[in-house]
Amino acid sequence: MDTTILESSFNQSIIDIIEGHDNVLVNLKRKELIQHVLDNREAMASKNGALATWTAPESTGRRPKDTYIVKRSTSEKNIDWSSPNNIPIKEDVFDMVFSDALDFLVRKKNIYITDRIIGADSKYALPVRTITSQALTALFTDNMFREVPKDIKKSVFFERGFQLLTVPFDKLNSIKYKSLLRILPNGDTSDIAVIMDFDRRLGVIVGSAYLGSVKKLMFTVMNYYLPFGGVLPLHCSANEDKDGNSALLLGLSGTGKTTLSADPERSLLGDDEHGWSADGIANFENGCYAKMININPDKEPEIYDAVMHKADPLNHGAIIENAMVYPSGEFDFNDSRITENSRASYPLKFLKNIKESSISGHPTTILFLTADAYGVLPPISKLDPNQARLWFLMGYTSKLAGTETGVTEPQATFSRFFGQPFMPLNPEFYSTMLGDKMQQFNTKVYLVNTGWFGGVYGVGKRIDLKLTRAMVNAALNGELENVEYTYNELFHLNVPKTCPGVPNKILTPENMWIEKEEYQLTATRLANKFSAAFDEAYGDKNIKDEVKNMCPGK
Repeated sequence: MDTTILESSFNQSIIDIIEGHDNVLVNLKRKELIQHVLDNREAMASKNGALATWTAPESTGRRPKDTYIVKRSTSEKNIDWSSPNNIPIKEDVFDMVFSDALDFLVRKKNIYITDRIIGADSKYALPVRTITSQALTALFTDNMFREVPKDIKKSVFFERGFQLLTVPFDKLNSIKYKSLLRILPNGDTSDIAVIMDFDRRLGVIVGSAYLGSVKKLMFTVMNYYLPFGGVLPLHCSANEDKDGNSALLLGLSGTGKTTLSADPERSLLGDDEHGWSADGIANFENGCYAKMININPDKEPEIYDAVMHKADPLNHGAIIENAMVYPSGEFDFNDSRITENSRASYPLKFLKNIKESSISGHPTTILFLTADAYGVLPPISKLDPNQARLWFLMGYTSKLAGTETGVTEPQATFSRFFGQPFMPLNPEFYSTMLGDKMQQFNTKVYLVNTGWFGGVYGVGKRIDLKLTRAMVNAALNGELENVEYTYNELFHLNVPKTCPGVPNKILTPENMWIEKEEYQLTATRLANKFSAAFDEAYGDKNIKDEVKNMCPGK
């Protein structure tokens, strides 16, 4: 089937809808979008001027089990269908959902369209046209996606943009989609769908009002397209020192990525999504989508001020999603009754210490962050290219006992590339590129454990943030390049014997355990979990032996 013809026909379907509608609002100015949000009562202006909005319970977070990729013969070989997040959907089902979304859209009072791009480097910036029933969604794209640059014709995607159609508050007919979409625990069929069609270059969201669905759909799209152009997409934050040396920080929730990225001595490029090309690194986004639950203005003043600074609502535009607001218009970010996942979207320009271009050279240093609740990983280790490929594949951290019902001991968590739900390609695409770029550009990679020492969570202690910062600074400043190392045989890690500002004893985890035998048992248990997780995820994949042999427990 000729997907070029299909793309043209779908584009025409959208054009027909747009041309036949009385109120199509294209690329409104920011103040106009905010005014529409307020006039439509899609959000309210809070006391400080930020917009406050709430969603239904089913839209307080992403819908990973309702997120699909259209399976086509032209692209199916590229995608790792064994990954639990890559859920296939048939072409004809996508056609049905797309048609229903258009039918929903044509009945709306207004249709909002924004033309933005993703990617600060014009050479691989992806044009994105978002077509939506909601002014708030359009404003979200204004916060999160970048303005179309004057040199967009340089982009490899200039004539191959992506269109996203979203009707967040409409629901599909469950009876119509019986056996075609997910079956819920109660036996009903889901009425929500988030779908990506990489071949037709189309995305559709029906029924999910969580604004993060827009962001993460487009991040996944970038992660699919970019490797074919030699660009490695990364779920990471990035910053740069005064001499232009950049660093990338990769880590799952709870590892300290946001905290460690906010360094007064380094300018922030972005906090979540970047690409590494032949020219260096570039942020994908124009803004941030920060967690707000329990935010402390003393510990995270930059984020707090970006969201909570006072301004006229038309000059503000930060969107605070699903946080508790009192009748006075004041927020209580410690109240989690609506959700633990309250969020705020705001432009990068609301932060003070940023690099406006969001572009830098090749990273001097990469930090993989993990919060090991078993208390057995070194607080810092240096990784060679094969070790880095392995830890990149595994994306390890741990859940804590007591955080979920039934969790009575630390739980090892593995999320490939520190962003499994958003990395659709076969794993060797990403891991091979990382190792190759490390070697080509002499980038140093360190594993930083921000978790526990002296025992498992509940027995040991959390590594002090001041010590972690000292280790991070030593890695970034090159102070760990010329120290002596020992080799940890069980975890296959290079562990420094000394680190400026850090007691030598702490660098070797076993030293901090009173019960040495218990340390060995716990370390072996974790290493075995690594080995089992590797075999389950990559046993039938094309992972080279020199990488496989770096897996703990092997």
